[in-house]
Amino acid sequence: MGSKARFTVEDATRWVRPMGWATLVANCVLVVTGGAVRLTGSGLGCPTWPRCTEDSYTPHGELTVHAAIEFGNRMLTFVLVAIAVATFLVAWRTRRSDLLRLATLLAFGIPAQAVIGGITVLTDLNPWVVSFHLLCSLAIIALSVRFLQVARAPVGPPARGGLVPLAWAMFAAGWAVLYIGTIVTGSGPHAGDEDSVRTGLDPLQVSQLHADAVFLLLGLTIGLVLALRATGAPRQAQRAARALLGVELGQGAIGFVQYFTDLPVVLVGFHLLGAALTSAALTWALLTVRHPQSSRQRLVDALEDGGDPRLREPAPLR
Repeated sequence: MGSKARFTVEDATRWVRPMGWATLVANCVLVVTGGAVRLTGSGLGCPTWPRCTEDSYTPHGELTVHAAIEFGNRMLTFVLVAIAVATFLVAWRTRRSDLLRLATLLAFGIPAQAVIGGITVLTDLNPWVVSFHLLCSLAIIALSVRFLQVARAPVGPPARGGLVPLAWAMFAAGWAVLYIGTIVTGSGPHAGDEDSVRTGLDPLQVSQLHADAVFLLLGLTIGLVLALRATGAPRQAQRAARALLGVELGQGAIGFVQYFTDLPVVLVGFHLLGAALTSAALTWALLTVRHPQSSRQRLVDALEDGGDPRLREPAPLR
């Protein structure tokens, strides 16, 4: 008889990064589908929670398009739960406490989001609760990026001084942009249901504040890109900063076009996807500056440059 198959530590180590990517992608999809619920006016397609109607967990009778869209978004939660459980089990099997801690936080994020989503429905899509719902998804995306960084290789202690404060300032400005963006949406026409209330704030003034925060973020990001290049920082940090700048420019372009074309739902949907990518790129840029490269990444960079990895040391983040 053959030996019984076992899921070894080596097997878990091979699976940990794919599960991290699955977590990241699934949560980005959740942001987009949640936006679709709002943009199609389906926020109260299932008017109560956790049931869809007062007497059923699923839509029944004369099924409307709005009910189908809202119920479909709720069902995505089960996909996220399955991915979170699998990620937790894989992290646990690697016997690495750093991965297990992050996987546990990611797992708890899913039921927390479900509860916040329920509160969103029970408060008739209160725009401030809807804003918090989106921000929690963006925070889970950021945590997924951290999980992927740790899964690649154990990271060293965080760097201090130098460009780290600039990276933190950029990160804070980025989250200010994301938060103000949710207020802009809560003040505009896309309420998720025709009877839902708005924030009561002037959309023009809030949009101007959002644009000012975006310009601040762009300035800090450009400064970080130039500073990393000037100090000969590790290539991974330079790539991350450039990628973030690219995401910001694309997101800014979509934002300006949608504003001057009366917020078409397709562009708003792409803008929501951009918010998810911005959260991921912000986190990646901060982490690559805050944590020096692992020995494994230095080896990869050295071999790509055709040098001797034994002689190549990472440049300090001055």
